[in-house]
Amino acid sequence: MPMISDAIVKDHRELEQYYNEVIGSTDSDHQQRYGNQFTWELARHSVGEELLVYPAFEEYLGSQGKSMAEIDRKEHHRVKELLKEFQNMRATDSEYVPKLKEIWRPLYEHMKEEEDQELPMLEKVLEGEKSRALSDEFDKTKAFVPTRSHPSAGENPPFETAMGLMTAPIDKVADVFRKFPTLATVPNDYPVDDITDCESGAYYDFVQERSGGDPEVIKNAAAAASPA
Repeated sequence: MPMISDAIVKDHRELEQYYNEVIGSTDSDHQQRYGNQFTWELARHSVGEELLVYPAFEEYLGSQGKSMAEIDRKEHHRVKELLKEFQNMRATDSEYVPKLKEIWRPLYEHMKEEEDQELPMLEKVLEGEKSRALSDEFDKTKAFVPTRSHPSAGENPPFETAMGLMTAPIDKVADVFRKFPTLATVPNDYPVDDITDCESGAYYDFVQERSGGDPEVIKNAAAAASPA
């Protein structure tokens, strides 16, 4: 089982990959798919850190850890505000790539500081087993948190946890209506490359199962998935 720093760094490298896929392409469909993947991963990663990693800073690193966590939460909030703007854009919009670059500049510096300074400090005071347990909890937490940016929820538990429980179902159903990279792990778990028929067959059954059959969840999710 990986240490918590390994889990965080793995997410960082994946975010970097998705960013480069968008920046390095001129195909709007390719950009949209990887832009959605970037949003999906960054939203989950950010909340996972806020619920587990930053409280660990505060618990194990004393006053310095509290200061680190406070700064990191502020940095997250700014990135999440930008991500909320980005996630509602189409890849064909002229500001799509510039907005992603605007997100990446502070995000890159934030990730670098975590990797070079903060995570090594945390690993020094954590016993190996505690670090591995935190890593496992981090991965499990990412499975139920929102997959879109909701900066109004704040960056502190328990408010963020409560907000996540309310918004995650709509986010996850809305993901069914979005396009993701065909060669990546599709976040919506629907086993096809492209989704074109949302009204019949196995796909309709899948949406019903994911939403618990709640028509309001399906309606809100479909609206949330637009325009991408």
